[in-house]
Amino acid sequence: MAKNCCKGKEKYSHLFEPIRIGNIRLKNRIIAAPTSPSMITTEGHFTPEMIAYLEEKAKGGVSVVTYGEAIVHSATGKSHNKQLQLDSFGVKQGMAQAARAIHNSGAYANIQLSHGGMYGGLESVGGDQDRPSVAYGPSKMSMPAGEVEEMPKELILEIVESYKTGAKLCKDCGFDMVQFHAAHGWLFSQFLSPVFNKRTDEFGGTLENRARFMLMALDAVREGVGPRFPIEIRLSGDDLTENGLRMEDCVKVAKMVEDKVDLFNVSCGNHEDPEMFCRTHPSAFYPRGVNVYLAAEIKKHVKKPVACVGSLNDPAQMEQILADGQADIVEIGRALLADPYLAQKALEDKADDITPCLRCYECFGETSKSETVKCTVNPTMGQQLPEKYGRKEPEALKKVLIAGGGPAGMQAAITLAGRGHDVTIVEKSGKLGGNLHPAGAPYFKEDIIKFEHVLEERVAKSGVQVILNTEVTPEYVKEFNPDVLFAAIGSNELCPPIKGMDQPHVIMAIDAELNPEKLGKKVAIMGGGLVGSEAAVSFRHEGKECAIIEMKPAVADEVNSFYRGGLIAEVEKSADIYVNTKVKEIIPSGVLCERCGEEFVVEADSVVCALGFRSPYDKVDALCECVDEYYIVGDCSNVGQIYQAVNQAYYAALRV
Repeated sequence: MAKNCCKGKEKYSHLFEPIRIGNIRLKNRIIAAPTSPSMITTEGHFTPEMIAYLEEKAKGGVSVVTYGEAIVHSATGKSHNKQLQLDSFGVKQGMAQAARAIHNSGAYANIQLSHGGMYGGLESVGGDQDRPSVAYGPSKMSMPAGEVEEMPKELILEIVESYKTGAKLCKDCGFDMVQFHAAHGWLFSQFLSPVFNKRTDEFGGTLENRARFMLMALDAVREGVGPRFPIEIRLSGDDLTENGLRMEDCVKVAKMVEDKVDLFNVSCGNHEDPEMFCRTHPSAFYPRGVNVYLAAEIKKHVKKPVACVGSLNDPAQMEQILADGQADIVEIGRALLADPYLAQKALEDKADDITPCLRCYECFGETSKSETVKCTVNPTMGQQLPEKYGRKEPEALKKVLIAGGGPAGMQAAITLAGRGHDVTIVEKSGKLGGNLHPAGAPYFKEDIIKFEHVLEERVAKSGVQVILNTEVTPEYVKEFNPDVLFAAIGSNELCPPIKGMDQPHVIMAIDAELNPEKLGKKVAIMGGGLVGSEAAVSFRHEGKECAIIEMKPAVADEVNSFYRGGLIAEVEKSADIYVNTKVKEIIPSGVLCERCGEEFVVEADSVVCALGFRSPYDKVDALCECVDEYYIVGDCSNVGQIYQAVNQAYYAALRV
């Protein structure tokens, strides 16, 4: 590799320092953390789409690619509707193909051994079908999702044996490591926890007894894979619950297992607790690296290497974590969905071109909805299989006019220019970005602004001509005379005919988000969708007293459940919420409302209108009438989120 391709080695010297884990030598300190989107057959086997997903991560430059949650004992431990099942007949072929694909793309293959414990028989975040008939946990208890039976000793011993068998199978299929999952509220986390484990036999009581099952299973894994084969363990650094394991307990557990493992992966929380999910997988309301301190504490007490997790996506921050001795390795999950080539870009000192993860949980949400995976900012995520075979070159290079420089317009321009077309963006305002600017205005949405900057830089480097402060009209299109038109003119804020909308203290949501100084002390927000809900959190952070008025029974009900879980907690702290409430009139003292036949006033110095957006179909149609070949992308096609804009634009541009 040419020297100028490795400039990042000097800048991030700790990040790109090799490290030995057991019998393998990692080329850098970046591991693709375990992820397991549902691209699995109903028999529990890998699909070609799943293999291509893992393969691209390896191509992106990480040292190890980890597949998450392979179930060792599917009769009791399958917690999701579709999971890789190591005891399913026929599973080996896909596993071997996955390991080879990872190897052939330059990384080691790792796989996580897991068991859902009680969630094998209860409805879980990822599982509501084809569950085992009995939920076995450490102790008999009642959970909101159903009854849990105490796991008999005979079953404990059977599961221990399944860890040995599953680990050996992974090694036989070509995997270079296994990760032993003992965190996030699954089987061993349940046995370790005094909240769930009330047993009185040798598997309950003291911490040493509660850890016995886990230690037996670890010994079985070692027997299955043999000496020097790397075993990684995922442990909690803190359960972060009042009666669960605290940091000092987790340190004791780490010491118990140190002679049985080669690498610690330190996480926290409980995947199945809605309040904790957004800390286990940190939301935008937490700082990047919020959980790193847990790895740093474990590292003080063990001699084996320690990996940290926690929504990391900035190579500079990763470098500092390693340089400060807080961890030996960083593991990243969602950041590699946003940009699978993060490690390669860092190595080439191109960190400014890394597509930032927005922590919007659309990846999690899509897995639940369609059993595939997608990413708001990466249009090829989940589409790795067709992407790897490339695209046919354009039959002719064309002159393309893009009306609008928002996310759809910029993505279209970048893709079109990459295919060799002559591209011009014409933007009505004085800058590119469109609604990314107000969307990124809240203090917790800075990654949207980073994304806007990445797109803008890519536009500049692609040679696209940009014309600002110019509106594309039918006359402009005719004079420009393009071969192809992309209509990407965005949407307009909805301004309903509510009496009093012309009052001086009424402000539209975009204006309010960009200019919060215009707001008074008391703010009433009409509309409790995503825009209104996030605005309330943002305005409260600015010191405002907020109220949300929403006609529906709940606020932000259109948002995926994973992001909504973290958002609602913040909204409830930030605003008085009036649901099932109709706005009748805006008056000088606030908003006159009606709920259940009764009228009342929500007092406010400022009234923010966040009642949605509308596509300007008349303008779109007028522009499209001027050309033979056109594409309508982004909000002017149908009002949606960033994902729809980026995805539509990318794939439309590939058709030109």
